[in-house]
Amino acid sequence: MFQVLHCQLLIWGFLPTQKPDEVVNVIKIIMLLTVLTLAPAILILMTSFTRIVVVFAFLRQALGTQQMPPNQLIVGLSLFLTFFIMSPAIIEINNNALQPYLKGTVLQEAAGESAMKPLRKFMFNQTRDSDLQLFLKLSRVEKPKTRMDVPSYVLIPAFVISELKTAFEIGFVIYLPFLIIDMVVASVLMAMGMMMVPPIIVSLPFKIMLFVLVDGWQLIVGSLVKSFG
Repeated sequence: MFQVLHCQLLIWGFLPTQKPDEVVNVIKIIMLLTVLTLAPAILILMTSFTRIVVVFAFLRQALGTQQMPPNQLIVGLSLFLTFFIMSPAIIEINNNALQPYLKGTVLQEAAGESAMKPLRKFMFNQTRDSDLQLFLKLSRVEKPKTRMDVPSYVLIPAFVISELKTAFEIGFVIYLPFLIIDMVVASVLMAMGMMMVPPIIVSLPFKIMLFVLVDGWQLIVGSLVKSFG
């Protein structure tokens, strides 16, 4: 806390200094703190987390189990699956960016560029060309000759909407069998004249039984991991 306050006083000019390098180091610390505050957004929007958590939300809605599994469990499972899927990129960032920067062999700018390379590669592999073209057109930048020339501020939103579209497609496929069960149960109840009984009360045990019999968690998690190639 004292170091942060000291940095702010130096930047605002309340503490005079005769060392320009000290001011530069202070600015670097402030930039690092800013990056740390953006870490949750980076984790959510530049990794596989978005697709996973949206699919799990669709699954819970399709099952009709209200708050089971709870939000904390869904987010936690999504987080660890994200670490599992992103492990090659994380290892590459650690070897090529973080460790050289901590040893002082590369500068902060070079380390940042090295850290972005595996993330950009992952996002390009999951981004649809149509979504990328949309944001290139909206940004009004010069058409890039190669993928390396695509700015990150164009790539990231294109990646996010591609992930949302893919997640909704998977969610639709998950929803169909449970929707059929709801329709069959509703039709049977109506034919028996039990129109006052909510179909969800009767269909819920059948949906849970079907999900357990087909080993649904293994199928969905396996399909999600395989969908990232």
